[in-house]
Amino acid sequence: MRRRSLLIAVPAGLVTLAGCGDDKKSDSSKASDSASPSAQATSAAPPPKIVDGPLPAITAGTAFGTKPTVAKGSGDPSKQLAVKTVIAGSGKTVAENDYIQAHYLGQVWDTAKVFDNSYDRKTPLLIQLAQGSIIDGWRYALTGKKVGSRVLFSVPPTWGYGTTGNAQAGIKGTDTLVFVADIQGAFNATSSAKGADVPQSDAKLPKIGTNTDGKAPSIDIPKATAPTGLVAKYVIEGDGDVVGAKDTVLVQYKGVVLDSGKEFDSTYSRKALTSFSLQQVVKGWAQGLTGKKVGSRVLIVIPPKLGYGDNPPAGSGLKKDSVLVFSVDILAKM
Repeated sequence: MRRRSLLIAVPAGLVTLAGCGDDKKSDSSKASDSASPSAQATSAAPPPKIVDGPLPAITAGTAFGTKPTVAKGSGDPSKQLAVKTVIAGSGKTVAENDYIQAHYLGQVWDTAKVFDNSYDRKTPLLIQLAQGSIIDGWRYALTGKKVGSRVLFSVPPTWGYGTTGNAQAGIKGTDTLVFVADIQGAFNATSSAKGADVPQSDAKLPKIGTNTDGKAPSIDIPKATAPTGLVAKYVIEGDGDVVGAKDTVLVQYKGVVLDSGKEFDSTYSRKALTSFSLQQVVKGWAQGLTGKKVGSRVLIVIPPKLGYGDNPPAGSGLKKDSVLVFSVDILAKM
């Protein structure tokens, strides 16, 4: 059985052992109240054939990252997946099961009715290109594309919302959908912080390794009295957006117990990133990451009152009133 994350907390001080990287109820899978591509639409259909058309034209908002206007579809749409790279990026190649960050617009082929877009929300989607996390059309259309690309594609019901459609968004079970996606970032288990090293001059605090090769950093525990309050300091300072208290973040992390240095939780060990809302995690994480910049590595030392206190998760191996030490790489936010 795959080891599971210990971080996500629920009210009344209880902890749920939520799955890391595949939590289908996380905020990262709730892009809007309408019909984001992350809405649940499972399919047993075989992979589609990728064709180059027909596709409607983008008539306005043609620059990467700007809200596009897409013409109504003309004639019958393809019964397969029609995909066109409108702007070719030069960044990392997206692989299936990667997390991506992307702005997007979705509309119905026959009517050109826009049922969802992230541009108006001014917040790009952050989601994993994995079966069950996003509609199959997105998985197949964006795998192999490069960061910095704008991709125009049409999705028949088979690889979209199926024969039931999505009534809330006004999508019928016969509707072919048209999407424009601007891929802003891609992340996987080898992703690390990117930024400038910050001196770790306090000998009383744990020291975190500064490697950025996707491998777990070292955490060296000093022979000193444990801090009584929360510690949250940059190890590597990125230059991305500042994380807000209600944001969802995508992270790599490693956690050890202060008194022993023993690792108890790590995305590196699972070889899988995790994404969650800062409103779902223990208080030490929420407070420690709020105000920090995307791209950074942060040392967080969490006293028991902001961690698990006298009620550690069953099966975690943690003792009551443990002081916890984390190295956290903030890869993206939404």
